[in-house]
Amino acid sequence: MIQKPKDSFDVFFRRKPALMLVALKKLTRARYGSILAKEVDCTYSHAVKILQMLEKLELVGFEKKGRIKLIKLTKRGEEVANNIENIKRVIA
Repeated sequence: MIQKPKDSFDVFFRRKPALMLVALKKLTRARYGSILAKEVDCTYSHAVKILQMLEKLELVGFEKKGRIKLIKLTKRGEEVANNIENIKRVIA
């Protein structure tokens, strides 16, 4: 009998980037990097690297307000986050 991995979600996705997209989708308002890092349980510097990668993929955008950068999902990022949630629901 084949045993299901502890978390089958990890088989298909890199956990932190996927969780970041889903976390950004859950609230409609923009987020700060430090808050997002806490939500997905990673360091701020790791979160920044992931966010830079997601920006290159045009999944997130940044809006500067004074010294603070707010993070928002792009339309494409929303679609990807929706698909991640759907896949997670199917394999859970």
